[in-house]
Amino acid sequence: MKFPAHLVAGYGRYLNKAFVRHKETHERLAVYGQTPEVMVISCCDSRVTPEGIFNVGPGELFVVRNVANLVPPYEDTEGQHGTSAAIEFAVNGLKVKHIVILGHGQCGGVKAFRENANAPMATGQFIGRWIKLLEPAAIAMACMPIDKADDPQLAMEYAGVRQSLKNLMTFPFIERAVQQGVLEVHGAWFDIGSGELRVMDPESQRFERAEPDTAEATE
Repeated sequence: MKFPAHLVAGYGRYLNKAFVRHKETHERLAVYGQTPEVMVISCCDSRVTPEGIFNVGPGELFVVRNVANLVPPYEDTEGQHGTSAAIEFAVNGLKVKHIVILGHGQCGGVKAFRENANAPMATGQFIGRWIKLLEPAAIAMACMPIDKADDPQLAMEYAGVRQSLKNLMTFPFIERAVQQGVLEVHGAWFDIGSGELRVMDPESQRFERAEPDTAEATE
């Protein structure tokens, strides 16, 4: 089995351009380790790249990606808790100051949940079981009038972000860090086609367009 040639070619361009540009940063990170202040929990959709959206370099974001950018509720049980393990390391190990749940438009995981796409793609039915985490979000959405005017797909994408934020607070170490004022949790949503970023207001829970400072945005 041959390694994809276009990836090797891409690596060559990266090595000669981006890596050279950030060489000192890479050397520092190799010696002193990573100290990101922000964790982003994003969808594994190939169209959504947190490092690109937020225009950051190596070592600035601690990113975990999964189907539909979901956070499961805290469970003190045996099992393969990949997302929860990453959250634990980010908060207790790296001491991040912010966790961002980053949803996006045209999310396939959300669409599969909405359309009740139960046909398994594999014997483990991993996707179907995973997206059941959206069930509480659907119930909450029915009781929350603020998204009534939105497209049903978009409303469910918003609701999924809200539910993941709620689930984050079931982790005792996250609740404690938030109460101590050393950690903040945020919700956001990205439009793939337009590039628009919307940030959730913690009080109203509405998603509002992010308005970057013009001077900073053009630097």
